[in-house]
Amino acid sequence: MTSNKGSYRQIFKATSLFGGVQVFNIIIGIIRSKIVAVLLGASGMGVLGLFTTTIAMVQSITGLGLSSSAVRDISEASGSGNSQKIASSIKILRRWVWATGLFGSVATVALAPLLSKWTFGNEEYTWAFIWLSVTLLLNALSSGQTSLLQGMRRLKDMAKSSMLGSLVGLITSIPLYYFFGIKGIVPALIVTAATALLLSSYFARRVSVAPVKQTWHESYKGGINMAKLGIAMMFSGFMVTLVSYVTNLFVSRTGGVSDVGMYRAAWTISAQYVGLVFTAMATDYFPRLAGLNNDSKAQHQTVNQQSEIALLILGPMLVTLIGFAPLLVRLLYTPEFLPIRTMICWNMIGIPFKAASWALGFLVIAKGNSKLYFITETLANAIMLLFNILGYMWGGLAGLGFAFFASYAAYLAIMAAIAYRAYGFRFDRQLIRIFVLQLAMVSATFAATFIVSTPISYAIIVIALIASTIYTLKEVNKRLNILEVVKKFRNK
Repeated sequence: MTSNKGSYRQIFKATSLFGGVQVFNIIIGIIRSKIVAVLLGASGMGVLGLFTTTIAMVQSITGLGLSSSAVRDISEASGSGNSQKIASSIKILRRWVWATGLFGSVATVALAPLLSKWTFGNEEYTWAFIWLSVTLLLNALSSGQTSLLQGMRRLKDMAKSSMLGSLVGLITSIPLYYFFGIKGIVPALIVTAATALLLSSYFARRVSVAPVKQTWHESYKGGINMAKLGIAMMFSGFMVTLVSYVTNLFVSRTGGVSDVGMYRAAWTISAQYVGLVFTAMATDYFPRLAGLNNDSKAQHQTVNQQSEIALLILGPMLVTLIGFAPLLVRLLYTPEFLPIRTMICWNMIGIPFKAASWALGFLVIAKGNSKLYFITETLANAIMLLFNILGYMWGGLAGLGFAFFASYAAYLAIMAAIAYRAYGFRFDRQLIRIFVLQLAMVSATFAATFIVSTPISYAIIVIALIASTIYTLKEVNKRLNILEVVKKFRNK
């Protein structure tokens, strides 16, 4: 265990760092929503939301997923220590993001009348989309710089860029909303995109890159390899969006619009408050795993270590969210939303399965196996959609929560079998023990909230929370030696 302390500390450090960034961005998002609601009203929020989602959709299609797949190539090059290979990967990325950014801008200009009609039902916003075409290029270049930072694992620079981008974007957009109202939305989106690019470029320029000669044909050939995995990852994101859309549509047609609102509220709570762990996995764990492609033993060890830390951090959080779900719903919404409590609790039981299966999913991406990744993600999303429909038909909103748990339990079983067959990977006993114990405490809390009478249930919840917290601190200390760090800090 002692020899692995550095690795565990890196995982914990990244989770803490990007967990903090996530919290900061959530706060900025809440402030932005409040300001937009006050200055622009409900209609203004609607226009802003439609512009944002439409541009994001075009960006996801025209960007070819390069912002994600390039991280793997740069990380692998960085792991090799070959400066020429690193510089070559970065040059390929930079040329391709220019190409995809310009393609996205041209496509937006060409489709502006149609985008206006599809989004708003008329062509009144055609010029707005023509102006917003600029953001396609700005966002593509910015995502390329962020991919460089992530691939080179410049985590602090990434965090600073993200936080400053959110803050400066908020500050610069407020005057535009204040003075121009709804007409200020388009300029605000352009200014925000430009700000993000300036900041990401500033931090990316701090990365030393060796000069490299590369023909356009070599850039094209290297970019095609990036794009293959990128398109698979892009399609995966599209399938997630499609599953969400079809589920919302089914719930709306079967149970009504109010149930859709309940479903979205429960999903927001479930995703937002455990999102910091998954954000850290996507930001730090993926490039670290890709950088170890030449060492399968170290790669498998990293999967187990990441899963351990994720489960240890999640344990007390899940117990808290299940035990105090009614209070949280009342605080964030109104008593009218209390029926989502059961769905939230089932979602929380599914989170440990999601954490372990995500760790395995990133292993497939890190290996660059786009075909296998496409198959597993298609299968996972098909299972999720089927379980969502059956769950809602069987148990309404609670059934949707059970569907989340069941689909990730099935996904974990599938991914564990595939990872063993394709890469010889197995979860180690230490991880399995942590998984079983944390799941037992989460399940005990779940049972207490629904089966036992109120005074006794609160006692069980408190006991489970204390036990989960003590167990987490003990196991984390075993891996990081927190007490030693605290003693050194106190002595200084």
